[in-house]
Amino acid sequence: MPTPRVAEVTRNTNETQIRVVINLDGTGQQKLNTGVPFLDHMLDQIARHGLIDLEIEARGDLHIDAHHTVEDVGITLGQAFAKAIGDKKGIRRYGHAYVPLDEALSRVVVDFSGRPGLEFHVPFKRAMIGAFDVDLTHEFFQGFVNHALVTLHIDNLRGENAHHQCETVFKAFGRALRMAAELDARAAGTIPSTKGSL
Repeated sequence: MPTPRVAEVTRNTNETQIRVVINLDGTGQQKLNTGVPFLDHMLDQIARHGLIDLEIEARGDLHIDAHHTVEDVGITLGQAFAKAIGDKKGIRRYGHAYVPLDEALSRVVVDFSGRPGLEFHVPFKRAMIGAFDVDLTHEFFQGFVNHALVTLHIDNLRGENAHHQCETVFKAFGRALRMAAELDARAAGTIPSTKGSL
């Protein structure tokens, strides 16, 4: 049996206190409490569509706004992902997904390259989804990329409803992560790079 790919990371700052527990080989179980309901809804998409067991508890300075909480959850999730994925032996490395939701369609492509890089192209049709500032979506993914050390391309190809645009992004992200992190029986024990390391 392969070693379980699980991790727990705690991040404490003057702005946020966050704990993330992750199991990359889970079934999509989740326990989410960030204090930002729309973020919890999006994190649920990652868990369910990535088949990643995810527990996130966050307390942040929401009396100011949600910026620090959303960004730091992205950072801590990225740290947990990097810890759980380990040396990357036997993984597929690349993952991609197209996900529609009614009129909206998004594409996400990820590479566990060991190099942080984000291309984020989501022309949101409005600035707020309920009480959630759509600019924070970029902050979440930038935090994740910087600490998971992945290359991530996110493109919302079409959409008129901002909620649909955002939800397709997170669903596609979960599915792309699942594909990239999946263990490939034909490549067991090998690093998916001609360099021999990622």
